[in-house]
Amino acid sequence: MNKIKNFKDLKVWQKGIEIVIDTYALTKKFPKEELYSLTTQIKRSAISIPSNIAEGFKRFHIKENKQFFYVAQASLAELETQLIIAKELDFISEIALVSLTEKIDHASKMLSSLLRKMK
Repeated sequence: MNKIKNFKDLKVWQKGIEIVIDTYALTKKFPKEELYSLTTQIKRSAISIPSNIAEGFKRFHIKENKQFFYVAQASLAELETQLIIAKELDFISEIALVSLTEKIDHASKMLSSLLRKMK
């Protein structure tokens, strides 16, 4: 088993980066009038995921670690909600929603597992 030396070694952080990249690609197709509303909010939610995982990893106390991982977990739920809204507004397809939602679900399960191991 490989020793985790920094946050970039965490598979859940790597999955978070993948979600950000996919999210940016997806929002490029959004209407221009959404640039400063839903588009920005979706991007911020996505960016929050790996950012909070990285920050949580660097905290010195387990309680702080967990708090940032919980924030990342909440950002996953926020992003999923915003993507559902985007789908309802016909900004994204059902296929795009399902594809990104599967990655969100996977990251959420990975975070839940990490949190359980931190007892």
